[in-house]
Amino acid sequence: MKDILACNVWLYKVFPFLRWAPMVTRESGRADLMAGLTGAMIVLPQAVAFATIAGMPPEYGLYAAMVPAVIAALFGSSWHLVSGPTTAISIAVFASVSPFAEPGSPQFISMVLTLTFLTGVFELILGLARMGALVNFISHTVVIGFTAGAAVLIASSQIKHFFGISIPRGTPFHEVIHQVFAQFGDINPYVTTVGVITLISGIFVKRFLPKFPYMIAAMIIGSIVAVIVNAAVGIDTSHIGAVGALPSGLPPLSHPDFSLASIKHTVFPALVVTLLALTEAVSISRAIAVRSEQRIDGNQEFIGQGMSNILGSFFSGYASSGSFNRSGVNYTSGARTPLAAVFASVFLVLILLLVAPLAAYLPTAAMAGILFLVAYGLIDFHHIGSIFRTSRAETVVLLVTLIGTLVDLEKGIFFGIILSLVLYLYRTSRPAISAMVPDPEPDSYHYIPAENRPECPQVRIVRINGSIFFGAVNHVQLSLQEIDEVNPQAKHVVILASGINFVDIAGAEMLAQEAKRRKKIGGGLYFYRMKDGVYGLLRKDRLILDIGDENIFPAKTRPIENIYPRLDTEICRTCEARIFRECNASLPNGETR
Repeated sequence: MKDILACNVWLYKVFPFLRWAPMVTRESGRADLMAGLTGAMIVLPQAVAFATIAGMPPEYGLYAAMVPAVIAALFGSSWHLVSGPTTAISIAVFASVSPFAEPGSPQFISMVLTLTFLTGVFELILGLARMGALVNFISHTVVIGFTAGAAVLIASSQIKHFFGISIPRGTPFHEVIHQVFAQFGDINPYVTTVGVITLISGIFVKRFLPKFPYMIAAMIIGSIVAVIVNAAVGIDTSHIGAVGALPSGLPPLSHPDFSLASIKHTVFPALVVTLLALTEAVSISRAIAVRSEQRIDGNQEFIGQGMSNILGSFFSGYASSGSFNRSGVNYTSGARTPLAAVFASVFLVLILLLVAPLAAYLPTAAMAGILFLVAYGLIDFHHIGSIFRTSRAETVVLLVTLIGTLVDLEKGIFFGIILSLVLYLYRTSRPAISAMVPDPEPDSYHYIPAENRPECPQVRIVRINGSIFFGAVNHVQLSLQEIDEVNPQAKHVVILASGINFVDIAGAEMLAQEAKRRKKIGGGLYFYRMKDGVYGLLRKDRLILDIGDENIFPAKTRPIENIYPRLDTEICRTCEARIFRECNASLPNGETR
């Protein structure tokens, strides 16, 4: 029986779709079919828009939503995550490869496929190495800042198409703004009219007809306006350009460029894209799993995403990840299993066969208007406002990530991650240390904050909340030494240790040194409610000999009963604080008060 169970576990790891295969029924199949059709309608305009952002021919966005989506659905762990091209990854792809090749050129496409392949390899390695927890180190603030910065870059890249002015591809953000003002008199009113009407119609449909795909509606309206304008003034006067007809059919086979030069140029950007892709995929799948009550395996999601990008690079798909919009629509449309994502890819092929020629009538100005909507939707104004109101440190992380993304997209997210980790380490390196006194209730074993209450002049009671690791050793040591520097009579210190979750070797050695120091000055260091993990480390390293087992007190004991006889009787004789029960019964030497 155990062998059978072990075999099943192994099969589920290699072929995760076997877990949900028994859930497929006629009813679930019907629900997945409808959800897939809805998803295919949604991805059509998005994929074209995202490919444009990435500097790829429009059809490559559709290819990225076909084979990669199927592989990710079959080998991932989420039932509702739908993979494909995304805005953040698309702009990262463009920023990474455009300095080395002309966007849209065969060389550019080949390098993008190499980047996609390397991204898949990195994702697969991380998944097989069980490193799914890595994405937990990317703070939500960093993601918000990067996404907002990427949204601004998306919008800035489309300004030339929206206004019909000439701005070289790849122009930095600040120079784009300068060019808009410099060429203000050259703005094409016909092109701008198409863009503005597309933008307004998209906003109107999204707000008042939320069930209708607003991108498709905006595309149709923008195309109709362009046809009317061209008929009225002529295309030679309007200069309204079009996206061009899309090739219909299945994704053609392709192969990445494995030359040393290509790998050299794409290996670092692939790490950036890997970071983005895994963050998106895992965070989206977990967000939906909260509502669907499904357990997500982050490592399996890494593996699924890795395989989808590796195989996708051989089927003309550029780097893909989980899409929040399509995954959300997939869930709300009633999808039961990952078959919905498979059906969406099949429907996308069928739709492409029917509508590919119509893309010849889609104006680039209309596409720019749609991308403005996409960019606006990416900016999380609610959380940005919340961050500004609640935390200066997080605000700095947000701004550094956002500005860094605008300056250099590849490095912007790394700057944000490094800064957020540095701030986290700074906070954890200064664990809270607060003065405490015994609870005056007669039968209580608890302690309460001192807060201007009288304290014993010889015994200082402190609570430490936080881990004592190498980064926090100096802060804790100085705080403990400061106690007897300020008040030389306070030779005894009781540490309420229930808030100390972790102590490393450096922290343990510091505590042992402090215990020895206090013994030399005639006092002691004591611990109340020390956790087993901390005690175990002290015992393993034999540092417990310096502290003394007799100075460690478990829960529901009274350390003062053992410490009081060690106090200076003469100081107690004139003391008026008397915060311990023992103070009122007798002096430390046994004399009756």
